[in-house]
Parts: sequence; C-alpha cells; structure tokens
Amino acid sequence: MGRDPGEPHRTATSLELLFDLCFVIAVAQASASLSTAVTGGHYITGSLRFALVFFTIWWAWMNFTWFASAYDPDDVPYRLTVLVQITGSLILAAGVPRAFEEGDLRVITLGYALLPTALAVLWLRAARSDPGRRRTALRFAVGVTGCQIGWVGVLFLPASAQLPAIIGLIVAELSVPVWAQSAGMTPWHPHHIAERYELFTLIVLGESVAAATTAVRGAFDRHHNAGALYLLAAGGLLMVFAMWWLYFARPAHALLATTHQAHRKRFTWAYGHYLIFASAAAEGAGLAAYAKLITRRTDVPSPAAGVAITMPAAIFLITVWAIHVRPHQRSGAEQLAFPAVAVAVLVAGRSPAPAVIAGLLAAALVVVVTVADRTERVPH
Repeated sequence: MGRDPGEPHRTATSLELLFDLCFVIAVAQASASLSTAVTGGHYITGSLRFALVFFTIWWAWMNFTWFASAYDPDDVPYRLTVLVQITGSLILAAGVPRAFEEGDLRVITLGYALLPTALAVLWLRAARSDPGRRRTALRFAVGVTGCQIGWVGVLFLPASAQLPAIIGLIVAELSVPVWAQSAGMTPWHPHHIAERYELFTLIVLGESVAAATTAVRGAFDRHHNAGALYLLAAGGLLMVFAMWWLYFARPAHALLATTHQAHRKRFTWAYGHYLIFASAAAEGAGLAAYAKLITRRTDVPSPAAGVAITMPAAIFLITVWAIHVRPHQRSGAEQLAFPAVAVAVLVAGRSPAPAVIAGLLAAALVVVVTVADRTERVPH
C-alpha cells in the first residue's frame, strides 16, 4: 500500500541520502565537463550537451524521489532494487566525459538504462500491492519501459536523426507522469518532497563551491593574477551564499500542502526545478572556467567566460522567483526585485569583474527579501 501523505515526522531515509550522495558524482562530472567545454571555446555545444546530460541525472533522481514518497516499504527487494539504481547512476557518471568530448552516448545510456528498468520493477510491485492505484502504477511502468526502449534505440540511429529523437524522448519522458497520474494521484508526502528537493539543491550548490574552489586553488598554485582570483573567489562565494538564502527563504512544503496539490501547479513546480538544479551546477562550472581564464591558459574571450558565470545565476534567480517565490504572493517590491536583479546579473557578465558584481547584486536581493519579510511580520 502507499504511504500516508499526512504521516507526521516524515523525513528522508538513509537509503535516499545514499542515493543522493552517489548522484553527486554524476553532477560533479557534468559540471567539470561543462567547465572544460567552456574553457575550450565550445560553450554553445558544451551547454547543449550539459543540458542533455543533466536532464538524465535530474530525471532519474526525480522519478525515484516521487516514487519513494508514495511507496517505500524498506524491505529487502526494495533496497536491492534501489541499489541497482544507484549502480546505474555511477555508470551514468562514468559516461559523462565521453558524452561531452565525443558525443558518445553508449556508456551514459547503459547507466541510465538500469535506472528506469529498476523503477519499472518498483512500479509493478506498487501495482500489485495497491489495487486502488493499480492503473496509475501500471501506466508508470509501461511509460518508463517504453521510453527506455526509445533511448536504447537512439544509439542505432544515424547522427543526423539522433537530436530530433532525443528531443522527442525528452517530451515523452516528461509526459509519462502527467499521463499516469491522470488515472489517479499517488500518495506523495508534501513535507517529504520539499525536503528531498531542498537536499538536492544543497548538493548542487555544494558542487558549485567545490568546483570553483578546486579551480581557484589550481590557479593560485600557478601564481597567476592573484588579485583577480581573490575577486573571483569572493564573488563566487557571495553568489552561492545568496542563492542558498533566496531558495530557502520560502518554505516549499507550504505550497505543496495547499495550492500545489493541483496537478498543473505541482508539475510546474517539480519540472521547473530542472532549471534551478542545472543552473546551480552550471554556476560552479562557470566560476571554474573563469579561474582558468585568469591563468591565461585559455583562448576563450573574457565576455564569454563572464557570461558563463552570470547566465546560470540569472536563470537560477528567475526560476526561483517564478516557481518558488511568486506563488507565495508576497510584497510587490520583492516580486519586482527578482526579475530586475536577474537581468542586471546577466548584464554583469560583460563587466571586468562579473563574479563580484553578480554576487553583490544577489546579496542586495537578499536584503530586499529579508526586509520585506520583516515588514510583513510587523503588525499594522
């Protein structure tokens, strides 16, 4: 049977935390590969490949997260099946560099294949144990399996046909939960889902810090332009701090437990987090690329590297505003500040010190949000 969506004190399990921990490796590989592509001057191709690779990472994580919120028996078969999924995530991570450098999707597809295959098994178990939602569970199993067959089939297509097929499969993947839950909603837990998304946000923000720290340390070791590196490190750290503050300034569970019970709002919130997670991971890649530029060992022009820092930050801010802040219907000043700062951050990419300026702008937005919160709490 499904879990009780009103169950008190529902938190992430140790198995879910292990699942997240192993996905950190795939996120790190994607971020590092994007940084390498940008410093090599392939920032458009690299960004497209990053978007595809990160989609497979995020989608595999999200599918398991929502399933586990509804059905988590924590018995031996369940644990073993989840461990198979974790193995798939590690194989997927191993294939990320090859996918970036050569466009070779074989290893990444092999790793990804284990994830939906194991998930389909879990949905079949749910169909057997929960007769009231059997139709929904079977739709999930059929949809997940069909998409996986499609991903394997892409490997046998000519190169010219692969991109249209991939786009079609992404649309199909996104459509499966919508189609499946039109037959009945699974018993997901609002607080549990909110916590799971918050934990993954911390993972990608942490990866940004790690990637930038490694790159700046390497540049310091080569003794190149220490002043610019100090500015980059300070600005990058300020940006990550602001991204954390702004995301966690609004309780997600408050939306999920009320207005976002409706399918349209729930799917918008859940799917919109792809841009939040991907942009947070890409922020670290941009900071790392700029650190390499400072060492004068890359041919990437400065404006392109600057945009690699500010574009992810702007996407993060506008997406957090659209799906995470705006639905709370807070003060007008706060609602206007997010889009305005996002545009200003993007423009800062062409400045001599993009990380510092973007970080200061984001910090100013934190001040606006904090003041607005305190003003609303004061009785009139």
